[in-house]
Amino acid sequence: MKREALLRHLRRNGCYLKREGRSHSLWCNPQTGHIEAIPRHIEIPNKLAQKICRSLEIPEF
Repeated sequence: MKREALLRHLRRNGCYLKREGRSHSLWCNPQTGHIEAIPRHIEIPNKLAQKICRSLEIPEF
């Protein structure tokens, strides 16, 4: 999965960028307060994208 597609999915489900790190971006779900690190790779494995969505408590793809 492309990183931009994942970020678009996160934004549509109410998540926002908390801060940028060196190799990861931290995204937060304000409804639950959960924070998850998103790697800065162009391509993100589907299993990792599903894990990120589950951790942020938003619908998976």
